[in-house]
Amino acid sequence: MKPVDERLAALGTKIPDILLPNKNIDLKNWAVIACDQFTQDREFWEGLAAEIGSRASMLSMIFPEVYLEDPDKADRITRIRNSMKKAIESDYFDEPIHGLIYIERATPYHSCRRGLVFALDLERYDWHPEARPLIRATEGTVPERLPPRIEIRRNAPLESPHIIVLIDDPEWRLVEGLGERAKTRPPRYSTSLMAQAGSISGWVLDSQDDFEYLADNLERLVRQAINRDGRVSPSAEPFLYAVGDGNHSLATAKAVWEEYKAAHQYDPAIMEHPARYALVEVENIYDEGIDFEPIHRILFGTSLNEIELLLREKLSAKVEEINDTEILSARLKAGSANTIQYGLVSQDGLRLVSIPGTAIATAPLQPLLDRFISEKPNTRSIDYIHGDQDTVELALAEQNRVGILLPPVGKGDLFLTVGKSGPLPRKSFSMGEGIEKRFYLECRRLFV
Repeated sequence: MKPVDERLAALGTKIPDILLPNKNIDLKNWAVIACDQFTQDREFWEGLAAEIGSRASMLSMIFPEVYLEDPDKADRITRIRNSMKKAIESDYFDEPIHGLIYIERATPYHSCRRGLVFALDLERYDWHPEARPLIRATEGTVPERLPPRIEIRRNAPLESPHIIVLIDDPEWRLVEGLGERAKTRPPRYSTSLMAQAGSISGWVLDSQDDFEYLADNLERLVRQAINRDGRVSPSAEPFLYAVGDGNHSLATAKAVWEEYKAAHQYDPAIMEHPARYALVEVENIYDEGIDFEPIHRILFGTSLNEIELLLREKLSAKVEEINDTEILSARLKAGSANTIQYGLVSQDGLRLVSIPGTAIATAPLQPLLDRFISEKPNTRSIDYIHGDQDTVELALAEQNRVGILLPPVGKGDLFLTVGKSGPLPRKSFSMGEGIEKRFYLECRRLFV
């Protein structure tokens, strides 16, 4: 049998050298929620900064996307780089762990969600809709959103993941089996999380037997994927890994790697550079702790009447006036056979919109909204919001904005749908509520 590193490399998988904070670091202040959350809520991020103060924290090493359009972007990136260098030079971390981290996360909505932290090979990933690699995007990627993220990752001394990648393991053997092995010993870390986001514990898996178990089960899942999908095209690889959260972050990592590889193409050691890989958390799509939640839309620079008219004319929509947001939400969750429904929320009223069809709700909506925004890019804009209540509050906060609530999303056919048809429209679903998103905690050296 081949060495385990070769077996894993054939599966786009690498055992990383993971950096974890030492015992002197307060993990509750250290771990920070994904940067693409609360993108309309500066108070959240400002409150977080005030609460943490000068204590060691991942907050100083990330770029919350609420600030992406601010004029001090270059200075902020410089401060992030300096904070990463300080973390390395100030001995914030214990010695690197060559292994995996098994994670159990409790949230306000679920008592346990399981995951494994390891590295994926960016040579085996491609986000383009026509591509069929081993590691695939589940939602459309917007190239225009990548440049600021590339600027942040380029030459960064450290990476810490908020990417969650899914596997299709109905036998519950890979993540869950390694969890059983890990929990024969105490956790390497355990902490409550800030912002009332629950708690997290992590166990180290670093033995050769653990790595063999990982390879055995990934090979099993590849065989299963071939049986599930058949041969889509001569160039298609088995669909092993689906990006569940952080599509644009993984696309950013890919772009930075391709850029760095091209600039150092004559270096014989380039293919071993850490930038070839991305640290991720891998979860089983069947885990009870994973819910697929819709990602709602907020349109700025428009009115309820304008959006009603747009949906009636372009999607043959029927529109019903609703008097209460709770009733609107309940109607959306109940659904209607052979119908796609949306909720409209503004200071001018509430509407339940129905169009014929059975596709995922973003399929007819997103292209229409893209065209609508592009007609007046200087006055119209869109943002994507996690959570019904947050969307309602933002939509009602000011005139000339309309919230679009989307219906629930099923997760059972994700691999089949993406494997057959390619990525879904962007921002089609979210894995859980905003507060359940991944927290930055584990790190890995990147450009050092």
